[in-house]
Amino acid sequence: MKQKVCVVTGAASPQGIGNATARMLAANGAHVALIDVSANVGDAARKIAVDHPASSILAVECNIASPTACEEATVKIKSAFNRVDALVHCAGIIRSGAYDKIDSKDFDEVIAVNLTGAFNIIRAFASMMAAQGNGSIVNIASVAAQRGGGLVGGAHYAASKGGLLSLTKSLARELGPMGVRVNAICPSLIETDFVTSAVSNDRIRDLMTAVPLGRAGRPDEVAAACMFLASDLSSYITGATLDVNGGSHIH
Repeated sequence: MKQKVCVVTGAASPQGIGNATARMLAANGAHVALIDVSANVGDAARKIAVDHPASSILAVECNIASPTACEEATVKIKSAFNRVDALVHCAGIIRSGAYDKIDSKDFDEVIAVNLTGAFNIIRAFASMMAAQGNGSIVNIASVAAQRGGGLVGGAHYAASKGGLLSLTKSLARELGPMGVRVNAICPSLIETDFVTSAVSNDRIRDLMTAVPLGRAGRPDEVAAACMFLASDLSSYITGATLDVNGGSHIH
């Protein structure tokens, strides 16, 4: 990834997949722009910059549910780096509840961030990549999209991630002739604060019994898959869904 310019969304949380991905990219020589709705993204960027001084690290606070905010983020990043080689889209929210307990506000918010937000941020960067004639986009979906529900996410969460998989395939077809690849990753039981804040330790232990590898995954293990799809090692892969779930959804 040396000298590649990579954008990672949802990168503020120290225990998140986005932050682990940003760190791994920087450790392998990339310049990285971190995007997050949280003001903590600045602290996250500074910590990575200290650990990897050879890489240029930029923090951009952005609500991906806003198309205007996504365009403004693109302008800032283009001004700083003049190009973008990869976009790893990790930002998202989770909501639980049975279908008859999901109110319209929650439903709209989940779709606005997880699906519309994905479209907003991808569209903002895809034109830059298309103009360059190359680029890679990686979307973090979920096993919930494949099996109709995940650990705690409700139907609206599963639907938003299912839509993200379809969006990934559609954009892979559209952007492929322009040299831009689009792929998705479906994690399952990963030890992020995203999961541990919503699932008890006892429940996590129960869920691990259904994982052939016998344990939960680590954020850096998903980050490694993100880096693979962002890099030239996957130059002939597009429109694919890569499972990173310890074998819990073999199909």
